Amino acid sequence: MRIVTMVSAQVDERRAPELVAAFEALVAEGLPDGLLRTQLLGDGKGSWVISSTWRDRDALDAMRAAPEPPAAPTLFRRFSADPTLVVMRVLVDSGQ
Repeated sequence: MRIVTMVSAQVDERRAPELVAAFEALVAEGLPDGLLRTQLLGDGKGSWVISSTWRDRDALDAMRAAPEPPAAPTLFRRFSADPTLVVMRVLVDSGQ
């Protein structure tokens, strides 16, 4: 069963170009095994979410067990934000 993680944070909208560039650089480094898709979402008012779709719970758990801290919350912390994590199972997917 696929898993979606949503890491959200408040980052000053004036720093949006820096945040977008940092996320693009992070993605360019390559994705961990089992990470199928990741997106940076913003509302234009300072609310941000990194939404990531994982192959399954085992893939997510393997990334979390790695010595490096998870990338999404680490990225937001670089911008002095306090990230919040939500983990959800994909129950229905229009792409299936």
